[in-house]
Parts: sequence; C-alpha cells; structure tokens
Amino acid sequence: MELKATRYDVADGIALVTLARPKRRNAWTGRMHTEYRWILREADKDPAVRVIVVTGDPEGGAFCPGADLQALEGHSARGQYDAGTPDDIAEPGYGVHEEFDATFAYHFGLTKPVIAAINGAAAGVGLVLAAYADLRFSVPGAKFTAAHGRYNFPAEYGLSWILPRIIGLTFANDILLSSRVFTAEEADRMGFLNRIVPADRLMDEVMAYARSLAANVAPGSARETKRQIYRDLHRDAASAVREAESLLVEMSKTPDYREGVKAFMEKRAPAWKG
Repeated sequence: MELKATRYDVADGIALVTLARPKRRNAWTGRMHTEYRWILREADKDPAVRVIVVTGDPEGGAFCPGADLQALEGHSARGQYDAGTPDDIAEPGYGVHEEFDATFAYHFGLTKPVIAAINGAAAGVGLVLAAYADLRFSVPGAKFTAAHGRYNFPAEYGLSWILPRIIGLTFANDILLSSRVFTAEEADRMGFLNRIVPADRLMDEVMAYARSLAANVAPGSARETKRQIYRDLHRDAASAVREAESLLVEMSKTPDYREGVKAFMEKRAPAWKG
C-alpha cells in the first residue's frame, strides 16, 4: 500500500508507526485509518517485529487532535457520518476473539504490545487510539479530550467501555460526560498514563522500553499474556485461572521455554525463536 497519511519503519524489533499529516496536525481521516490498519496487519505478521510504537509526526505539533475538521464539515453537509474507509479495509487482530472484532478493539487481538508515544494533543479519535494502546507515555502538558459532546456525538469507538476499565468509573464519567480538556499531568493522576517524559527524551525512553520488551520477553509470552489480559476483562476469575493453567502446560513444551530457563541459568540474553 502507498502510505500518504502515515509512515512505517522497522528496526531492532520495533515497528514505528507515525501518524503523518503535519499540515493538519496529524488529524485523523479515513485514509489514515485505512493505512493504520494495513500497517498493524503487516507489523503483526512480521516475525522481525516484537513491539509496535505509535506516535504523531513531530512537525504536526500533536499526537492526533481527532478527526479532520474538514471531514466533519463534509459529514454535516451530507447529513450523516461517514467513516471514509473501504469495504476491503485490513483487519488486524481479527479472528482471535469475537469481542475484539470491531474498530479499534482489534488492538486487543494483536500478538504484540502497542505503545502510544503521545507527543502532543490527543483528542477525539486521538484519545481513542491512545486508550486502546497497551501502554501510554506522554510529554508534559499534552492536552486530552473526548470531544464528542460538542458535536452531538456519542462517546466514540467504545470509550465508554475502555475508559472506566483504565481509570475507573468516577474519572471516566467526568471525561466522557463533560468532554472537557484535561492535561497529561491530570491524566497521569487518573492512571491513564504509564509515564510522563520530557519532550526531548520521549522517543528515546519509549524506544528503550520497547527494546527491553523485545529483548527480555519471549514472543509467545507477550502474545498470550496480552490475549489473557483483554479476554479476562470479559469473564470470571475461575475461568481466567483455568485458561492460565492450560496455557502454562502448553507453553512449557516450547523451545522458547527451554531457552528462557537456559539463558537464565547461563546468565545471558535469551535468543528467542518466536
């Protein structure tokens, strides 16, 4: 696919996905979503990729400020919302679990951790994208908002489901019912962020964290642990325990289990086979 609204680079086991519409502050469009899903599918099936990092083009001065206002004007003129994506759009993460087979929920079906490097404002769909990442690092002072209230929209793309699970119902109600702006510092206090990092060190710290995951966590463990986390949000504790026990038996038969034990005993870095 020709990438016009994003960039995609792979190095040292890390796939770097950049939302790249700097003249529009990296605002979201149907084209960007189409490319983004295609990139995630490619990264997820690439054995050289262990971790996925998503950020905004720094020239745009934002992570993603939401849907492009020109697109919203077009929706208004046509009399209804249009996602602007093709019928044959890529389906990364689909087919793993029925509850993951939907827009943005597809992140939960990916086999690799996704880290959002939030280098500026994240509003509307930008907040959605950050929320569906597994980990979130942000620069100080970045502004966040759900934004839907001002357009007479509902809470978008399952924010009403995921935000209470990340920050709790009290904070989520505040954010979703008011559509107010809140800063990275407040987001950190709510528990939305894993870390606030000075702007000049954000990507260095995110990439260092990603490389640590790639080097120290077996690919099979990352895949199954991620699936456990999101599947277990839907079910009872006993079911989670029973699946964990079953996975433990199966994964103990793999070469990467033996390699992990051997590397620990020999005090060296593991050479994962995936």
